[in-house]
Amino acid sequence: MSRSRPPVLAVLMLFVGATTAAADEFSVETLSIPEMKAVFGQVKSRTVVPARSRTGGTIRAIHVTEGSEVEEGQVVAIVVDEKITLELDAAQARIKEVASQLDNARTELERAEQLFARGVVSQGRVDSARTQFDVATNQLTAAEAARAVIEQQAREGEVLAPATGRVLTVPVTSGSVVLPGEAVARVATGRYYLRLSLPERHAATIAQGSTVLLGRRGFGDASEAEAERQGRIAKVYPEISEGRVIADVEVEGLGDYFVNERTLVRIPVGRRSAVAVPPAAVTTRHGIDYVALSTADGVVEVAVILGETFLGDDGPRVEILTGLRDGDKVLLP
Repeated sequence: MSRSRPPVLAVLMLFVGATTAAADEFSVETLSIPEMKAVFGQVKSRTVVPARSRTGGTIRAIHVTEGSEVEEGQVVAIVVDEKITLELDAAQARIKEVASQLDNARTELERAEQLFARGVVSQGRVDSARTQFDVATNQLTAAEAARAVIEQQAREGEVLAPATGRVLTVPVTSGSVVLPGEAVARVATGRYYLRLSLPERHAATIAQGSTVLLGRRGFGDASEAEAERQGRIAKVYPEISEGRVIADVEVEGLGDYFVNERTLVRIPVGRRSAVAVPPAAVTTRHGIDYVALSTADGVVEVAVILGETFLGDDGPRVEILTGLRDGDKVLLP
């Protein structure tokens, strides 16, 4: 004769009793949560500065391409003006000429001083020779300064990166003729932010300082780390253009993005009431979600329909669309 099995109800009561002994209660309350809207934000660089030519001439070499990383002061391109070489040769010849005149003036001054010491010439002859020597000395100094100016002009043919960042565009090629002040490259400094363009109806609901969620990068699949990234609305522009309101979002770690790349952003556009519980309170069996309630008659499992998951003040919460109400005592494992 086979041994009789205990009733199913007894087994359930034993299970519920064990669960109640090891569970905590969570009081259900209606929360006010933000209503999120998914939009695409465009990555912008806070500053885009041009690397300009300081002198006119022909581009002899370009050392960067689109996408190159540059450091501040790095040589981006070299501009050569053939006239500078000729001017430098002329300045060098002028220095040699004045140096010869200075040597001659020094010799005349020494001779005049020797003759004056023997009483052959007057003091005026010595003073005149000394004046010629001083004039030649000053002329040599001026010629060397003029050569230094030309050498500086030659060094200014090096186009330098104005800041550390990434080269966006290089609108010239080797052999191009550029004028003083013309842009040779555009450099993004890498301080990136997100630019949002929202419909006008959201102008009254978005606020500076609100938290946004950064979704997937571009159109690829979102990783868990990217889905949890948060940002902050840093600025809402007061002017509405073509039915759109513009807002800027600051997000940490956008340095590896492309400028003008689009990424998914969820922004708060209002608030709504919702009943939510910790995710640990929900169990799923056979595709149906259940929540254990503590009532006067014992523990009751209630089937619920779940909404979205969000981060509350006390941790993650999952929204309960139906099955719970304010005041219910939910058992947590």
